[in-house]
Parts: sequence; C-alpha cells; structure tokens
Amino acid sequence: MDLKWWPVAAIGAACFLAAVALAALLPMAGARKRLRPLANVARLTRLPEYAKVARLRSLSTVVTLVVLTVMFGAATWAAARPTAASNDFDAAHPEDIMLCVGQPVTDAATAELLDYFARQTTAAYQTQRIGLTSVNRRLVPLTRDHQYAAAQFGEYARARAAQSASFAPPVPYTDYATSVNDVLALCLSGFPSVEQHDTHRRSVIYLGPSELRAAGERRAALFTDGAARDLAERAGIQLNVIDTARSPASSALVALAKQTGGRYLTPGPGSLAKALNEIRANAPPARLADGTIVTADSSDAPVIPLAVALISAAVLSVALLLLRR
Repeated sequence: MDLKWWPVAAIGAACFLAAVALAALLPMAGARKRLRPLANVARLTRLPEYAKVARLRSLSTVVTLVVLTVMFGAATWAAARPTAASNDFDAAHPEDIMLCVGQPVTDAATAELLDYFARQTTAAYQTQRIGLTSVNRRLVPLTRDHQYAAAQFGEYARARAAQSASFAPPVPYTDYATSVNDVLALCLSGFPSVEQHDTHRRSVIYLGPSELRAAGERRAALFTDGAARDLAERAGIQLNVIDTARSPASSALVALAKQTGGRYLTPGPGSLAKALNEIRANAPPARLADGTIVTADSSDAPVIPLAVALISAAVLSVALLLLRR
C-alpha cells in the first residue's frame, strides 16, 4: 500500500516525535511548586482505597496515551491518502490483438496459433478486441464478440487444403509481389484510428517466414522497412514476430520488433505455445491519452486507517467509562 501524500505522514511523525520529546524533557518544577504539602502522606498512600485509585489513574493514563497514539497514527495515515493496486488493470486498460498470418492455413503452426487464441479468447475481458489477418484479407476485424472470434479461429484451424482459398486466395500480379512489410502494414492498419495513439494497448503477432518474396524477385513491393516501422510507431503498436522459416533471423524484423517493444522468436517444433506464452507475458504497456505509460492502476484505500481510528475512539470511550465506574 502506497501513500499519495507521503509528506503528510512525514510531518505527522515529526510532530509525534516532537511531542514525546517535549513531554520527556520539559522540567516539571513549576507543577511541583504548586503542590500543597500534606501531613501523614505515607499513611494515606498505604490505604487500600488510595492504592486502588492510584492504580486506576495510572491505568487510565496508559490506556488513554496508547489509544490516542493509535488514533493519531491512523488519522495521519488516512490524511496521507493510502492507495492500493487495482485488480482490474486489464479491464481498465483493454488490449487490441491482431493475429497476422503470413503462411498457409494448413500449416500445423497456423492451426496451433488459432487454437491457442480460440482458448484465450473465451477467458478474455469483455473490453478486449481481437482480429485475424492473412497475407491479403482481413478475415476477422477487431471485435469484442469473443464467441464469434473463437468460432472463426476454430474453423480456420480445422481447415483443409480445399478451404485454404477462403483464407488467403491467390491474387496474381504482373508488377507487384507481396513482401513481409506489406503483410505487416495490412495487419497494422486493422486498428481504429491507426494514425493516432489510443488508450487501448495494441499488439500484432505475426506468424510466418521472415521473407515472402522469392530470391531474385524484381517486382515492386509497397512498403519498405522504414515505412512499416513508421506506421507501427505512429499507431503505438507492439509488433511480435514468430519466424517459422527457421533460417537466419531477418535483421530488419528483429530491429522492428525491438523498437516497438515486442519479441522476435524462432521456435522449434512443438514449442510454439511456449513462444506465445512469452509474447503474452510481455504485453504492451498501458498508456494514457497523453501517451504517459501506466504500469499499474491504484485507487484510494482509506478503509483500514479509518476503521482503526474509529475502533480506537470506541475503545477509548468504553475504557474511560468503565474506569470511572
């Protein structure tokens, strides 16, 4: 539990220590001079009634000092505005996830990716949005309809070769060849207001080879490495890459993933789920409307100090009443 106004607590502690020091150090000679001398004091102090009254007075003084100290501490604690971490961070800062598949739907890794997120989607917060994009088609636009998204993911995960045309239908061009940057740009543009930062956390998970163009391909591509990076940075999107080619890592993709705070992974056979768990554990940070990064939500939690103060007041009242009787 943190304190928003910690100087209040520091000032309160300093005042308490000053009061204790003054009580202990100030001379009591002035008070003693005003005392009247009495005869037979020793005999009076040995009386049982006097001893009882003295014990009650000492006890009441100790109880009063202890309870007042607790009350002062609780009041100072409450005045310093204690805060507690919120348990609804993901609900307060929802995440938009775009799955970006740059390989055939019939590949086992594609099916594993879609099965993974079909299970994750059913347990997601209602504010989370998820979508799916292939190399040339937006299959599932960002949606909060998790049942629909899970059903679509499951259907594509079970797709066979005859159904692959609906996932990424071949489109022949004479003067253009698809590049990884073009696929990433298509996925990055699937977020609302892509040119502006949003309070939603945004991430793209690309699954596929680091190179889609054949060696020696001379046809033009639409996006360069710099254009794809600028698009991701302007929209505040974290890019994660799962390279299934298992070839030397693409330096451009590695740099792009690093610059956006994402991961570049090359999982071996059977380790895709581990790579996805690592990516999900490195979710993009939450941001306020002005771009400030939020690591955790907190809210005022004055219940405990106020309860302590009220209980102390009740104990003091009851204790003094009982002692007087």
